[in-house]
Amino acid sequence: KGGRCEACAGDGTIKIEMHFLPDVYVPCEVCKGARYNRDTLDITFKGKNIAEVLDLSCEEALEFFANQPPIARHMQMIVDVGLGYVRLGQPAPTLSGGEAQRVKLSSELSKRSTGHTMYILDEPTTGLHFEDIRKLLTVLSRLVDQGNTVLVIEHNLDVIKTADWIIDLGPEGGDGGGTVVVEGSPELVAKTKESHTGRYLAPVLGLD
Repeated sequence: KGGRCEACAGDGTIKIEMHFLPDVYVPCEVCKGARYNRDTLDITFKGKNIAEVLDLSCEEALEFFANQPPIARHMQMIVDVGLGYVRLGQPAPTLSGGEAQRVKLSSELSKRSTGHTMYILDEPTTGLHFEDIRKLLTVLSRLVDQGNTVLVIEHNLDVIKTADWIIDLGPEGGDGGGTVVVEGSPELVAKTKESHTGRYLAPVLGLD
């Protein structure tokens, strides 16, 4: 026991088992989804209780905790990787694969860099607005500038064109792929006629 709502064990929702159908989650009738008991919710910081704080987006939290450097630093890292819209209390299982990767990336950025780390990212731009992709590329460049290695599996041309070295697999997908078509700089890939990636990359680099 503690400050959580005991009816839902602090989850804010109650799971209803549907047997042959997927389980259904409904808001807890006791705390109304707030997760905490009344005594805990009566405690406020800058006019907000814990439930209201957890409902803030990371971008809002950055402003809210501006005078709390340890918290603000972590919020800034999350915003920098394009996750400013994620809410503080958002359950981890609801994050997409790309979002989860970027949360881990923001955690790494908040640590002291050794300059000897390899980061492997699988399509981290999935679902991102182009402005958020720009932010992500800035972060990845920062990691490389610190001496680290960043390996990205990606189809986004804005990411591909910024790579130092591209390994283009193909030439087709599925059974028709698995062969290294070309590897080298973005300019070399763009000039390789056998590369489907190069065909689309050329106009982006102004080489068409």
